Amino acid sequence: MKKDVESAAKGGSNAPAVEKEPTASISPPPAPPEPAQDSPKSALPTPPLGVGDHRVELSSLRRIIAERLLTSKTTIPHFYLHAEADAAPLMEIRRQINVQAEATHGNKYTVNDLVLKAVIGALQAVPSVNATFQGDHIHQFGEIGVSVAVAVEDGLVTPVVRNAAAKSLLQISKEVKDLATRARDGKLLPNEFDGGTITVSNLGAYGIESFDAIINPPQAAIISVGSIVEKAVVENGEIVPGLRLNLGLSCDHRVVDGAVGAEFLSQVKKLIEKPALMLV
Repeated sequence: MKKDVESAAKGGSNAPAVEKEPTASISPPPAPPEPAQDSPKSALPTPPLGVGDHRVELSSLRRIIAERLLTSKTTIPHFYLHAEADAAPLMEIRRQINVQAEATHGNKYTVNDLVLKAVIGALQAVPSVNATFQGDHIHQFGEIGVSVAVAVEDGLVTPVVRNAAAKSLLQISKEVKDLATRARDGKLLPNEFDGGTITVSNLGAYGIESFDAIINPPQAAIISVGSIVEKAVVENGEIVPGLRLNLGLSCDHRVVDGAVGAEFLSQVKKLIEKPALMLV
């Protein structure tokens, strides 16, 4: 009331008593629970097994594959290039040499044999791709070792055709067949995985038209090869049937710049479209 305010200003006794607010008792927030000692922070949660579920233990090979691929994707700055090549000349020269081979040594050449030969020729033309990143420098290899991805029962292995530039198409074809056979039988020697400077992964036999592969460390590049597809293409202003092969290149950007990777992939494409150049 007005009289109360005036009385309080004069120090009168009619001023209402002002109650003090109670002092709040502030307690510190509870500490977060300590993590269990037997469950590391990096461990993934284990889902309960449901009906029809079963646990598949990692083999030593599967564990190594997981570790290497995780290292590759988390430490190597990947970038990807793609090109479509005219595969008709490649298929025609393959037909011709297989006819000749059947009458002589009997070896049957695959599309992958010719692709490997094209990759080797491209590395000779663009040797800066044939390298590895070494922290404070780039190590460029003097020899070419082609790692060939082979699917086995428990994963993927990459035996190496060493000193590949010095070998003929016949030598490469026979060596790859031998390596693949012994890989599937589990009979490869440890040193047969050493010396690779680039990897070729071919999923064409599975009907995959294109894909991006993960670099096989410490290499700086991997070629991905799809299936040869019959499709309509434009030639000289007309739509005609054609055979096309999709090529992919995954590069370590610390070693291979975009222009260098493009030049290398263009060389692979050129040799596939003009296969006689890699047979001389």
